[in-house]
Amino acid sequence: MTQKPISVRTRDILNQYGIILKKSLGQNFLTDSHVLDKIIRAADLTPDSGVIEIGPGIGALTERIADQAKKVVAVEIDGRLVPVLKDLFQTRPQVEIVHGDALTVDLHALVDEYFQKVNSLHVVANLPYYVTSPIVIRLLTERLPLKNIVIMIQKEVADRMTAKPGTKDYSSLSVLVQYFAEAKEVARVPSHVFVPRPQVDSAVACLTIRDQPAVEVGNQSLFFKIVRAAFAQRRKTLLNSLHANLLTSLDKAEVERLLREADIDPKRRGETLDLAEYARLTEVIDAKADTNLRLDV
Repeated sequence: MTQKPISVRTRDILNQYGIILKKSLGQNFLTDSHVLDKIIRAADLTPDSGVIEIGPGIGALTERIADQAKKVVAVEIDGRLVPVLKDLFQTRPQVEIVHGDALTVDLHALVDEYFQKVNSLHVVANLPYYVTSPIVIRLLTERLPLKNIVIMIQKEVADRMTAKPGTKDYSSLSVLVQYFAEAKEVARVPSHVFVPRPQVDSAVACLTIRDQPAVEVGNQSLFFKIVRAAFAQRRKTLLNSLHANLLTSLDKAEVERLLREADIDPKRRGETLDLAEYARLTEVIDAKADTNLRLDV
């Protein structure tokens, strides 16, 4: 491939193939080689690694990954870019271009088809902002055999993923991500290094997948229902949030009793509980087998 600066190369390719970027797909292509290097370092790839890349665009990050990994499967939703990518990487047999939506493509089938001979599996992506959370949730909950997920995302979302209990950014997403992974921010990325320039700054986050979830719960589905209900109305107490959004068949006195049984003050708010406290509350509620659970969040 050409050694032109990435910003020039990006514009050249877009012009050559007559591609007009679609705002509806959240297409903002990274043009800073230093940030690309930080993403690659964070992914900790080896010559025996396999990588699923989501949203390769026109391949700036794909090229870096292919230089380091054994196999790259790049999943691109925009059908206009698929032939461009296949053209650009026609001499790189380790790169496979797949036309598909990361929210619906069969990820386990991709793993079975392309990554049987790799020693570690990673996801590396410059994610469209409008689907960041659904994609991350899917990657984590489908329990793929991943070592880590390294993603470029909106700065505010990175802040939520890494937030601690009691902070303004702590959310249900914080709990979900930290349940499955150790989350850290790798770099802050200003908006001017993208084409076109987004209206917000970005960050690179690395989610290192845990061998086992951070806390042990017998009913994982209930655990996440409780978390979502607790954050459904942030200004309300846990007592009011759980009564309104989950434990609808119980009166408030019974909900308060369950909270106290879990050694949690009913007047606390959802954003103050750590994962261990949510796990303890889950076990207490799960033990009440006759509870009619309903979630309206």
